[in-house]
Amino acid sequence: MYEIWLPIFVFISVYIVITLEIINKAVAVLLGVMILLIFRVVDEQTAIGFIDYETIMLLLGMMTIVAILKRSMFFSFVSVKIAEFTQGSPLKILILFSVVTGFLSAFLDNVTTVLIVIPIVIQLTAGMGLDPKIYVISQAIISNIGGTATLIGDPPNIIIGSKVGLTFNQFVFNLAIPVLIAMCAAILFIWITNRDKFKPINTNLTKLFTVQLLLEKIRNEFLTIKIDKMFVCKSLACLAIAIGLFVTQTITRISPGVASIFVAMLLFVISKADVEQMLEDIEWNTLLFFSGFFIMIGILEAKGVMEWLAYNLFLRIGNNPYLIVLMVLWISGISSGFLDNIPFTIAMIPLVNLMQKSNPIPNNILWWALVLGACFGGNLTMLGASANIVTVGIAKKLKHNISFLEFMRSSALIALITLVISSIYLSIYLWVSI
Repeated sequence: MYEIWLPIFVFISVYIVITLEIINKAVAVLLGVMILLIFRVVDEQTAIGFIDYETIMLLLGMMTIVAILKRSMFFSFVSVKIAEFTQGSPLKILILFSVVTGFLSAFLDNVTTVLIVIPIVIQLTAGMGLDPKIYVISQAIISNIGGTATLIGDPPNIIIGSKVGLTFNQFVFNLAIPVLIAMCAAILFIWITNRDKFKPINTNLTKLFTVQLLLEKIRNEFLTIKIDKMFVCKSLACLAIAIGLFVTQTITRISPGVASIFVAMLLFVISKADVEQMLEDIEWNTLLFFSGFFIMIGILEAKGVMEWLAYNLFLRIGNNPYLIVLMVLWISGISSGFLDNIPFTIAMIPLVNLMQKSNPIPNNILWWALVLGACFGGNLTMLGASANIVTVGIAKKLKHNISFLEFMRSSALIALITLVISSIYLSIYLWVSI
């Protein structure tokens, strides 16, 4: 009996420790795995077999590509050009940075994107005498929305895509519409609810002159950085090759994990980058966490715990496909707002898999409900997504503290609006598909 109750107890304990950030999340999950191995709940070979190596490979490859691309200073160049183009207009800053943040989040990852964008946004808005907080929070929100659109944009997508076998093109085809609508709705909501903060400054000549001096300062700071144009071109070319391989996956039969590792190694060779230096930028903590959590969920699944949860909590609602889809969307959305959406997604996959087998729903709509819920729900609170935590951390480091309630006041309604948009989209999609 302990072979069932011990994994449940260990899983709940680890989840609480991760959520409350008592100890490092990778240490917590690997400690949990070691306890289960010591008590011989499973053997080592079985445990290793639960790791989804496709997800690990895809994450490792993209982390490597992004690490090299960051060293090329390309992202800094883009951010400075946007700052210059806005000419100090508060509304332009919101819209242009949101567009770039959404785009970069879709094709890189949202954590990397906020690391690049947030410092420039704070420098620009604070220098203009504006309160940077709403601009900072808006970019965190947009990064979570934009990252929802593709297989590689957000860790939950990578996990679901790998486990279920969904392609890059399937993500774009099925999620581009709700993501674009949600992004426009989010920007519009931020503007309407903070209209006084986006008033033009052209009527204030003193402030306008200050803005021009600030833009010149940002431009001069950037010019002091030496950029290797050939290095940038090689890095961008390899990123384009990676995305090309993702898009043509159904033709080439090359998995995203293999494609990303291949391109990362190719980039190492042609760029002659310092391998050891680049490897320092890879989030090994995240990769270890994923590996350990895959093992824990695999053990729970092997012991029948996930099947019990599916049949006793989710499958009692009946066979109405609309109710099933909306339940997955909203449970994922609300839960991801208060818990980290990465471990939540890993835990939900076997449950959704069982629901799909019991009540087959066409066109992978149940999986799109999980993706939209996990990613959009991450905007509900500061703790809902890694990008939120990183954003608030950068702001605090630059002496702009954003409290839990401040973040939630700006983001919670947007999260609910985007979940309503997702509900309408999924209901229409299901109606057309049945």
